[in-house]
Amino acid sequence: MSHTIIKNARIINEKKDFHGDVYIRNERIEKIDTTVGLPWNLLVKEIDARDMVLMPGVIDAHVHFREPGLTYKGDIESESKAGIAGGVTSFMDMPNTIPNVLTKEILEEKYARAAQKSFGNFSFFMGLNHDNLEEALTISTEDVCGLTDDGLYFNKTNSLLCNSPEYLEKLFSRSEHLVALHSEDESIINANFLKSKQKWNTEIPPSDHSVIRSELACLSSTKKLVELTKKYNNRLHLLHVSTGAEALLFDHEAPTHEKRITAEACVHHLYFNTKDYWQLGNKIKWNPSIKSKENQLTLLQALHDNKIDIIATDHAPHDWKEKLGTYEEVKPGGPMIQHALPVLLEMYHKNQISLEKIVEKTSHQVAEVYRIIERGFIREGYFADLTMINLNDPWKVTAGNLRYKCQWSPLMDRSFSSKIRKVFVNGELAYDEGAIKSKPSGMRLKFSKSR
Repeated sequence: MSHTIIKNARIINEKKDFHGDVYIRNERIEKIDTTVGLPWNLLVKEIDARDMVLMPGVIDAHVHFREPGLTYKGDIESESKAGIAGGVTSFMDMPNTIPNVLTKEILEEKYARAAQKSFGNFSFFMGLNHDNLEEALTISTEDVCGLTDDGLYFNKTNSLLCNSPEYLEKLFSRSEHLVALHSEDESIINANFLKSKQKWNTEIPPSDHSVIRSELACLSSTKKLVELTKKYNNRLHLLHVSTGAEALLFDHEAPTHEKRITAEACVHHLYFNTKDYWQLGNKIKWNPSIKSKENQLTLLQALHDNKIDIIATDHAPHDWKEKLGTYEEVKPGGPMIQHALPVLLEMYHKNQISLEKIVEKTSHQVAEVYRIIERGFIREGYFADLTMINLNDPWKVTAGNLRYKCQWSPLMDRSFSSKIRKVFVNGELAYDEGAIKSKPSGMRLKFSKSR
């Protein structure tokens, strides 16, 4: 039996900001109070958190860890370590590995891999394509975080499921799962691409990505998805919302746990805008694209207004060679999981978001959207997934402190004001002052049956 007490921490949790102690026994939080007294003869590890902020660990609901089949870019071990170094104690991984996660057998094989290799807690989405609907619907809602098409090639006509209304009717009318979708209208994207190609030939600049994958492409698709969801009252989650116009479509009055339609914003859409293409080029090529400053600001406001429910990373590492070449050759996506929380804390220092709101959108409401059991909060009886931060400890992103297997970042050489000092996963000190301390000890996330 292990005993740990964190003393004198500034605790940010459930809209409260207070100083106190957290006592951890084995995997769980046993006691939270302004002062926790323990028997004098108890063998306990004491950690002085004076001048430190203690938050629930980040739950990243959207990552691409690349295992199996694409492990030259990243794998469960390397990227979960990067997550731990970034204060991310749990993650949910997308199905676009090789093979794609389209059967229960492949899904369980992935869980078995993670049980051996993951430093953070984990879950996996079940993939959807044109042929596996019946099998996907047999998966228990307690076994996966949701169903998704993200990163998969849906069929020969449309790569995104949102552009196949007949299939969506079948799915939405029958599914009890949370369905997480990438929402962009490919007919609009294709027309924009042809115009750009006529103008630039093979020399399409990175900045044209936001013109090709435009605001209208996102809004057109999301409007249709919202309409269809209201028809069937199914659980829809909109992935990586990138436009202010989309955000305005969502409900802000209902509590998050009661919403049938929820949405996420990704850190890169909150931090970058179209002006950054000129400096960073294809390093910030994501789908959906980085949009204008106006969209960036409206998304941030939508977070404050509770129209956007959670913040995720869409962590998608690529080998550096895959970010070079012509517009058509460069793969969309980039690594973010190690730096997402430092980015948000930098936004806090700029008075763009509060510490309470960061915790709400990266932990509390992620647990509520996905119905995760006993995680996402600093509560007695819950698993002790905790992140300790020094808000005033400047550092710079360098090649020497990158933990991504792909060994690059769009944030290279940027300075940040706050440093993650310690991270606990299931009560165990997993990261301590720059060093990974534990063995792979992540657990499979558990979900409520009713989604």
